[in-house]
Amino acid sequence: MKPQEHTLGATLTKGNAPCFVIAEIAQAHDGSLGTAHAYIDAVAKAGVDAVKFQTHLAEFESTPDEPWRVKFSRQDASRFEYWKRMEFTEVQWKGLKDHAQELGLKFLSSPFSLEAVELLTRVGVSGWKVPSGETNNLVLLERIVETKLPIILSTGMSSIEEIDKAVKYVQPHHVPLAILQCTSSYPCPPEKLGLNLIAWLRERYGCAVGLSDHSGTVYAGLAAAALGSQVVEVHVTFSREMFGPDVPVSITTSELKQLVDGVRFIEQALHHPLNKDEIFHEMQTVRNLFTKSIVVRKSLPVGAVLTPEFLAVKKPGTGIPASHLREVTGRKLKRPVLANTFLSNEDLL
Repeated sequence: MKPQEHTLGATLTKGNAPCFVIAEIAQAHDGSLGTAHAYIDAVAKAGVDAVKFQTHLAEFESTPDEPWRVKFSRQDASRFEYWKRMEFTEVQWKGLKDHAQELGLKFLSSPFSLEAVELLTRVGVSGWKVPSGETNNLVLLERIVETKLPIILSTGMSSIEEIDKAVKYVQPHHVPLAILQCTSSYPCPPEKLGLNLIAWLRERYGCAVGLSDHSGTVYAGLAAAALGSQVVEVHVTFSREMFGPDVPVSITTSELKQLVDGVRFIEQALHHPLNKDEIFHEMQTVRNLFTKSIVVRKSLPVGAVLTPEFLAVKKPGTGIPASHLREVTGRKLKRPVLANTFLSNEDLL
């Protein structure tokens, strides 16, 4: 079992908590319960903190007239039918949640209707990820807030006014809150990631922030971690040859492991600020190996004047530092020295 280092609530309320990495499965399971469980196993091995699905209940969120974002399916006559095929029963959702918990993962699933909220409340989720298209759905948000669970709010399709309204509603209820910068482009090019908005969101709303990434790379998540994000969410697929609308925006499970390792590396670096002078003193042994000292090129007698042609700088740096070469030039020897001898102050008049 993966050790529980931190909870979602702690991550969203404590500034020094590790970055919370979410593996977004979305519809990558293509309606297969077995595949959904396989994704849980895979992302747990990658070391993420949470696995996230999407809970679609076609009857309550869609109509047969809903248009396709991308007409990718040869087996579903409409997007409504696709959502229908993506549904799991409450018992099946409970099995997915239990599986995730057994592996030490937090279990999340985005609800797309009030009925989905009720289902997931019964199943038991660690918190709520409000998808970009539901941020302005205050009826949904009201019900989510009533559960008192942590909330992660995505902003991929939201205006500033809509984000303001959502945050203004949530914050007085004192539930842990994170706001994620997100651009709902599939895939999202680097110039539209909006990494600058991570700090802007933190300053504007005074809460945890992060990135919901659709770039299909590990780079955006690593950059978000370097910018101090408390949450990083990425879409995951077994292969870029898999079927489904989210494959172009996803990273593979092996890349997910690289992302998690990179995030942990970056946060360790960020949490240990250095003092340059302290490092200088710690590096003395290594410094001596790499720096140079002043030597004489040839054997010289007592009283010899150290002109430039008699001097050189060579490793190691255990004698008079090379930076003192001009100061040594022109001085006389008070005792004889052999060729390739490192000069010391005791050698000089």
